[in-house]
Parts: sequence; structure tokens; C-alpha cells
Amino acid sequence: MAKLIYSMLTSLDGYTEDEHGRFGWGAPEDEEVHSYINQLASPFGTYLYGRRMYETMVYWETAHTVRDQPRFVLDFARQWQAAEKIVYSRTLAEPRSARTRIEREFDPDAVRRLKANAESDITVDGPELAAHAIRAGLVDEFQMIVCPVVVGGGKRFFPDGGRLDLALVEERRFRKGVIVLRYAVCTAGL
Repeated sequence: MAKLIYSMLTSLDGYTEDEHGRFGWGAPEDEEVHSYINQLASPFGTYLYGRRMYETMVYWETAHTVRDQPRFVLDFARQWQAAEKIVYSRTLAEPRSARTRIEREFDPDAVRRLKANAESDITVDGPELAAHAIRAGLVDEFQMIVCPVVVGGGKRFFPDGGRLDLALVEERRFRKGVIVLRYAVCTAGL
């Protein structure tokens, strides 16, 4: 059985984007951080996205065509292109990347079946879609890439209104202040 992992960049105060929808403060421009994120993402065989997150991430479909990309960027682009993508959107007409399908509604039972049958881990990206998966008790692990910035408001990493008991699996610190925290879910309660 595959794990469902929620992995996102977050500010120190727990936001994935600020109140204006910006998240550039979290872009992993540091080779050490980006290479580690590549390592974390290497077991992912499927990405689950909402429309907005997909529209941000579809950049990786053509990132390899941009001149003078560093190796670590090209490595992530290859990983992303090789994975399956499922985009949950009521408005997106067709995908802009290979190995991508669109679903109109998030179906927890379909995700349970996907987890049961997948050979590689699955990631759910974006706080709104992840909230559905968290509330359905589907998330097995949280990967918080904590950036050394306080943004004061915006979209929260975790949804309101629930409790999760977690066990720290790994903590990794980087020179420029980024910390990666990995937590396994002990019990679901949202």
C-alpha cells in the first residue's frame, strides 16, 4: 500500500501563501534545499492537485527547455514529468501536461483505492485539496518545508477544526534557515 503524503513549503507561522496569494518567499533557490526536496519527491508516482496548484506546477512540464537550468532543477523536472498527475477541477477543460487526467470531484474512496493499488507513494499538494484528504483520514505523512519568514496571514498549511496526533520522523536543517519536518500520522481525528 502506498502512502499519501502532504508536502508543502510553509512560512514559520504556518502559511503556504500570504494574504495576497504570493508564495515566492518559499521558492527553494538554494541547491542544497532543492536537492533534498528532489530526494523527498523521488518516491512519488502520482501527484494530486487542485487547479491552482496544478497551474503553478505545470511549469515543470517544460522546465527542461529553459536555457542554463542547473542539474538539480532538471532532476526535479524529470521526476515530475515521469509521475502521474490527477487534477481536481470543475473548470479546467484539458490538461497541459502528459500523464495527467482531470477529475471533477475529490472522491475519498477513489483515493483509498488508489493508495491500495499504487506501487509508489502519492502526494497531495495544495492546502485546500489536502484539507479534504486530511479530513477523510487519508494522509499518512506530513512534510513541512519551513521557510524562515513570517507572512502574517494567508492560506494555512493545516485546516481548522481538527486534531491529529503525529510522530516526528525526521528533522533536517539547512544553512539558510530552512527546516524540513516530516511527521507520520498516529491517529486521524479531523
